[in-house]
Amino acid sequence: MSAEPVLTLADLAAWARPGTSLAVLGHPIKHSVSPAMHNAALAQLAAVDPRYADWRYFRFEVPPDDLPRALELLQAARFHGVNLTVPHKVIAFGRVARLDPAAQPAGAVNTLRLEPAGWHGFNTDGYGLATAIRAELGRPLAGAHVLLLGAGGAARGAAVECLRQGCASLAIANRSAGNLQALLDIVRPLAGAIPVRGFAPGEAPADLPAGMIVINATSAGLRPGDPAPVDLAALPRPAAVYDMIYNPPRTPLLQAAAALGLPHAHGLGMLVHQGAKALELWTGVPAHCTAPAMAAAARAALA
Repeated sequence: MSAEPVLTLADLAAWARPGTSLAVLGHPIKHSVSPAMHNAALAQLAAVDPRYADWRYFRFEVPPDDLPRALELLQAARFHGVNLTVPHKVIAFGRVARLDPAAQPAGAVNTLRLEPAGWHGFNTDGYGLATAIRAELGRPLAGAHVLLLGAGGAARGAAVECLRQGCASLAIANRSAGNLQALLDIVRPLAGAIPVRGFAPGEAPADLPAGMIVINATSAGLRPGDPAPVDLAALPRPAAVYDMIYNPPRTPLLQAAAALGLPHAHGLGMLVHQGAKALELWTGVPAHCTAPAMAAAARAALA
C-alpha cells in the first residue's frame, strides 16, 4: 500500500472526493503511521462489507493557528471522522459541539465524529494505554501501583485513565515542580480514596511500593543521547515498564528495563489500540476486530 500524501488546507478547501473520508491532523504529520493503520483496517472491512469500499483515511499538515479553519472545512466537506495529534488535542477540546464525558477530565480530544450538531469529541488515548499494558505486559491498571513519569498532556491523560481504572496508588515524577503541582491539582479531586503523590525523578520516596507499573509519558528517549527519565535501578523493583514512545523502539528507559530483567514494552500498542477504538467510534466495529490489521500495518510502515 503506497503512503498517503501529506495534504494541506488548500487541498481541503478544494475537496471534492466522493465516498466517506477520514483524516488525521497534526503539525508535523509526515511521520504519522495512522493512515497506514486505518487504511489497512478499512481494506479488511471492505473485503467482507461493501459499505466500506469507498472509505479512505488521509493526513493533513495543519499548523495550530489553522485548526479552527481546518475543522470548519472538514465539516463542510462532510468528513465522517478526524483524529488529532500533537499539538491539536488540547486546542480542539473547547471547539467541539459535544464532548464525551470521559474526555472531560483529560482536557483533550484525539477523536472527532461528525454529527448533525457538529463535531463530537472523544479521547481514546486512555483506552489505548490500558489495553496495550494489559495485552503486552499482562498487567491490568486496576489494582496496580503506578509510577507515572511526566506531567504534560500525555501524562494527564494517563493519570486520568489510571484513576478511572481503579489503580491502587498513583505516584507522579516530574522535573518541573510547577508542572507537577498543576497535574496533582487536576487529578487529586478525581482520585477519591486512591493515594496520589508527586516527586522529582531523583528524589523517589523511600516507601514507594515494589511491583509498580512504570509508565513513561515524557519525551525523554525521542532524541539520540536523551537520558532515561528515571533511574529504574534506584526504585523498588517494578513489575513492568511501559514507554509511550514507539520510535525509536528501544529507548534508554526500555534498555535499562531489559538490563534489569523487567517486562517492558514500547508505545506502538497504545497507538494501535487508540486508533482501533477511534475506528470503532466511526464504524461501530469493535476495536479488537481491527487492532490486529492495524498493528501489522503500523509495524510495516515503521520498518
